[in-house]
Amino acid sequence: MINLNCDFNNKNDLKNVASFLKIISEENRLKILHILKEEVCVYVILKKLNMAQNLVSHHLKVLKDFELIKSRKEGQRVYYSINKKEINDYTLLLNKILKQYESKSESH
Repeated sequence: MINLNCDFNNKNDLKNVASFLKIISEENRLKILHILKEEVCVYVILKKLNMAQNLVSHHLKVLKDFELIKSRKEGQRVYYSINKKEINDYTLLLNKILKQYESKSESH
């Protein structure tokens, strides 16, 4: 869970935002997030990325550990989906941060 009232004098808030940006800056993770516009089983992700299973598993674990995606098991299959609340919270936070600079630029 992120703090939407991010204080950039607080090292934990800075670290959290930096970690998020680092995680989503990896191209394959962005591809996975794009694939997960709808819930899909891991097989679909593997097929669309055309990557080794261990690499896909690693990226899914990173995204899941950061709570950007969710998974559920149905029988032998694992289905993944976007954690919309976390994605929305980070989107709001990033917009809030960027708007601070936007308003300063407009005043010059």
